[in-house]
Amino acid sequence: MSIPVVDFGAYSLSEKHVGEEQMRSLSKELDTAFTEVGFVFLQNTGIPQEEVDRVMAISKTFFLQPDEQKQPFSRKSFAGNPNHGWVSFGIERLNPSRPGDLKEAFNITSLQPDIKWPSDAAKGFREIQTSFFQRCKELSLRVLRVMAVSLGLDPEVFLSAHRFIGEEGNCTTLRSLYYPPVKQEEVKEGQLRCGEHSDYGSITLLFNSSGGLQVRQRSGEFICAPAVPGAILVNIADLMQRWTSDHFVSVRHRVLLPPVGDHSTRQSLAFFVQPDDEALICCCDGSNKYPPVTGGGYIEERFKASYGQN
Repeated sequence: MSIPVVDFGAYSLSEKHVGEEQMRSLSKELDTAFTEVGFVFLQNTGIPQEEVDRVMAISKTFFLQPDEQKQPFSRKSFAGNPNHGWVSFGIERLNPSRPGDLKEAFNITSLQPDIKWPSDAAKGFREIQTSFFQRCKELSLRVLRVMAVSLGLDPEVFLSAHRFIGEEGNCTTLRSLYYPPVKQEEVKEGQLRCGEHSDYGSITLLFNSSGGLQVRQRSGEFICAPAVPGAILVNIADLMQRWTSDHFVSVRHRVLLPPVGDHSTRQSLAFFVQPDDEALICCCDGSNKYPPVTGGGYIEERFKASYGQN
């Protein structure tokens, strides 16, 4: 089954309100996409491609620096924000059974003023990234509200567990990803640019610069996610599947190696929406299909699997 494309214009960031009929239509479309596929392309969200391109450009400026200049910003270097910062090439394994992923990343989890930011070679990095973080946050909250309506719940039910996005007490992350050219002779057996995995939290917004992403169908077969110009790819993550007692489905996905002889780079931006650390995630249908778990406790266990002893 292909990934649906939904026009989100009625509730885009440029719209202050959404009509009852438009909300009902949007909620029905998202419910169908998230129950049958787990992914959806949203068009006309209010985040223009020029804004995405600007974030990717400043991110690439940072990634192209020598490692010694990126080292001071390494993940786990920031007290109170262990996921914030640079993840060096090959360190992360999103599928722990495979060798390290052929990518590097910069995670933004905190907008607090005491966080140190790259500035020497990547001027404007902080301002561009934090502005985009806030835009993604606002869009995510709108998507979560539509999802709640689709379930017949209070529109604010998911938002009440995402009060601290961008602050301490919430691990929502804007992640800039850079995939350098692949040296085929150095690739280990089973190694990918990004191993197959499902995301950890509530939902993810994904902005792609090129192909390579594959999504697993219910049949188990992986299909290539097409390029939809200007659209944002949104998917359900694991905690949301638990939260909705498997009504919405979190689907595994991966990024393949480029074809032999293709030496191009790849970039993407992912906004991983996480519930607050102390939010207790219980099945919203009142069942006990999954035991209650806190947002922070769940993601900590997932990080241990992805990073091992690193």
